[in-house]
Amino acid sequence: MEPPPGAAENSKLRHVEKDVLIPQIMRDRAKELCSDKVQAFTKCCQETGILMVVKCRQENTALKDCLVGYYSDPSFYEECKAEYLKQREEYRATGIKKKRQKFTPNV
Repeated sequence: MEPPPGAAENSKLRHVEKDVLIPQIMRDRAKELCSDKVQAFTKCCQETGILMVVKCRQENTALKDCLVGYYSDPSFYEECKAEYLKQREEYRATGIKKKRQKFTPNV
């Protein structure tokens, strides 16, 4: 079965899409998926104030490990790329940009 006409051109990514837009989706989704660690780090920082650099190392390391785990996962990149391509296709068809809901922790 052949892809529909124009499918190859629709899956091509510009530099800004590869290096900016898809990584932004990855960051947003990773923050959502690591929300427990984001909240723990935020809470630690709020409670310790200026000493957060020293006192919150454990929470910072856990958060960083969680985020980097997603950033370096090729299948996670492909998921986010597919999500981006779907959004782009919808935009090209309708002309309406769909806003992505951002995760906001309840702290």
